[in-house]
Amino acid sequence: MMTGVSVVTTSAPAVDPAAGDAGLPFQLLNWLDGAIFLDFDGTLVDLAETPEGVLVVPGLIDALAVLQRHCGGRLAIVSGRPIAQIDAMLAPLHLPVAGVHGNERRDAAGLLHYSPTPSLTAVLKRAEALAAAHPLLRVEQKRGALALHYRQAPHLEAVCKQAMTAALQESPGIMLLFGKMVIEAKPAGVNKGTAITDFLAEAPFAGHVPLFAGDDTTDEAGFDAVQRAGGCGLKVGAGPTGARLRVAGPQALREQLLQLAALLSKGTAR
Repeated sequence: MMTGVSVVTTSAPAVDPAAGDAGLPFQLLNWLDGAIFLDFDGTLVDLAETPEGVLVVPGLIDALAVLQRHCGGRLAIVSGRPIAQIDAMLAPLHLPVAGVHGNERRDAAGLLHYSPTPSLTAVLKRAEALAAAHPLLRVEQKRGALALHYRQAPHLEAVCKQAMTAALQESPGIMLLFGKMVIEAKPAGVNKGTAITDFLAEAPFAGHVPLFAGDDTTDEAGFDAVQRAGGCGLKVGAGPTGARLRVAGPQALREQLLQLAALLSKGTAR
């Protein structure tokens, strides 16, 4: 039960380093007076064969709306997806969002911020040629970024990495992110960590201890940003990480969110 847990307002909840990767106890109630940042794929929703195949489970959108109200609007999504996709999947909820790994961001006031976008022509040409030769690969174009998905062809991982790395040599200002069965090309110097740092400089997030939950290697920059700001990263699932907290997987995190939202709706959580 989460009832009776004290709310932390000036510092992060205590973490037992000895707990290690075995799984740290995690209660979102401790963070309602903080700033909560959530990844989407692999964190709020289970990963799927294609980006369109993910399922937003019943009750999740309502739970996020309840949490947003009770934490004073300090709830944002920080994702590799474009903002438009997040909005469509969480409709009618309209949250602050950082999309495309921080390349685009909508602040709490609804203003859109875009990072400069170097040319991706060489990367796109190489990725499309590879996908033409291997139909199970998928090229996803985003604003100022590109993703090469090989979830349906994991045996092509080395081929994909080699091709994208070679294309990078012809693409100044571009960097690669290696995620779960996906390689993303995006502007260098912009990531989930810089997006979170920008949120933390603005109302209503400024002055509040941050938490960021994510599942992938692409989320490590976010973990680093919140922990440098005195907060905590929450690793969702297995794998090495710099995050100080861990939860078993997306389902476990959703259960926490749904349980907390139900308690808050009943007025029994605080």
